[in-house]
Amino acid sequence: MRISSKGRYGLAAMITMAQNYTANECITIVSISEKLGISKIYLEQVFSLLKRAELVIAVKGAQGGYKLAMPPQKINAYVILRSLEQSLFEKTEESVEKKAPAMEQAMQHSVFSVIDNAIEAELKRISLYDIADDVEKRTQEGGFMFYI
Repeated sequence: MRISSKGRYGLAAMITMAQNYTANECITIVSISEKLGISKIYLEQVFSLLKRAELVIAVKGAQGGYKLAMPPQKINAYVILRSLEQSLFEKTEESVEKKAPAMEQAMQHSVFSVIDNAIEAELKRISLYDIADDVEKRTQEGGFMFYI
């Protein structure tokens, strides 16, 4: 599975927002850009798609920026990636439908649908909160040095 930079950067930006969710403050694209080392212009495109998917809310004004539209526990990796990766979740194209329809149906049923359903189920299982929590644990672990 190949996820584009739009999907990877969008997921990283959403994790950053989830880490700051309890503060109930807006976060700017500039601050996310600086924290993650991602182009501000590229993030604006990503946030346009996240806003269209109703995953973030734009707040105008001096203290403006973006907020998560719902708690990170209610947002999963599937909805984030689906909003950013249209081609990733398209049905596999038919290959041999004209000459071998039974084979095509078997491939779709036994292989492609199985893969699609498994990926969707796993991504729906992973909440934004879970990922942010994993980041926190890994950050804390990184502070220790073990000597043998």
